[in-house]
This record gives sequence, structure tokens and C-alpha cells, in this order.
Amino acid sequence: MDIGLGELLFILILALLFFGPNKLPQIGRAIGKAVREFRDAYEKFMNEEIEEEKTLPSTNKPENTETKEKEAN
Repeated sequence: MDIGLGELLFILILALLFFGPNKLPQIGRAIGKAVREFRDAYEKFMNEEIEEEKTLPSTNKPENTETKEKEAN
């Protein structure tokens, strides 16, 4: 599902007709700011997850219960 140059131009012309030339820069800035904030929040979340994994010991490995049951018998 690729958007070609013709489709992109058509969408831009429709946006220009619908919003007008004065509102398009404001809308573009608002969308850019929202995308930037989302990307920054995502990167911060991922960095926190990586740091958390480094600080926690790796004790989340599943234990082999069959071996313990055999040892108990």
C-alpha cells in the first residue's frame, strides 16, 4: 500500500482547499510537535526498560520442577 506522488499531491491539494493556506503551517507544526513528543517518550521508556534490565538480576528463569521432584523422592 504505497502512496505515489500523484496521490500525495492530491491529498495536499485537498488539504490546502479544506484548511486554507494560513492554517496549513500551523497544522504541520502541531503534527510535527506531537510526533516528536511521542518519539521522545518512546525513547525514554525504552531507555528505562534497558536500565531496569541491567540492574535486576536474571532470576526470572523458569526452574526445572521435574528435577527437584526426583531429588525429593
